Amino acid sequence: MSYFARRTARLTASRSHLQLFSALLVAFLFAAVSLSAASPQEKHVSQVAGVDNTKMGAYRALAQVIYHDFQKGDLATAATLARVLERLWDKAEDYGGDAALSRKNHELFDEIDKAMDQFVEPLVESKTKAPDPAKVKAAFNMYLEKLRLAD
Repeated sequence: MSYFARRTARLTASRSHLQLFSALLVAFLFAAVSLSAASPQEKHVSQVAGVDNTKMGAYRALAQVIYHDFQKGDLATAATLARVLERLWDKAEDYGGDAALSRKNHELFDEIDKAMDQFVEPLVESKTKAPDPAKVKAAFNMYLEKLRLAD
């Protein structure tokens, strides 16, 4: 076999190996992207104006505003909005029909309702003295966790 024939054969083999390697790399990257996109921890939820388009998104957004007002020291606004959150939750469940969480999953409804009460009550009842920030933060975080269970 001549020098040029051997060189051409090696180049052809190298190209075949490069193409195979490239195909495997693309397949691996595609699989990695697919797996990461399917991961429940990486769940991307669409939003409008910072409010998740989920079943519990509005409650979560309102709770975040309430907690932010509490952190700023605006107890009056936090208390007012906390009462609004409580009323909205109760009315949605009263008039939600068969789609209401209280009818679909009563146990989860009770968990969320209790977590919301633990978050809301100290704020609504704080007329002269601010509630303990650590307790409010813990109740806020627990409430958000319970809401995530219902999304």
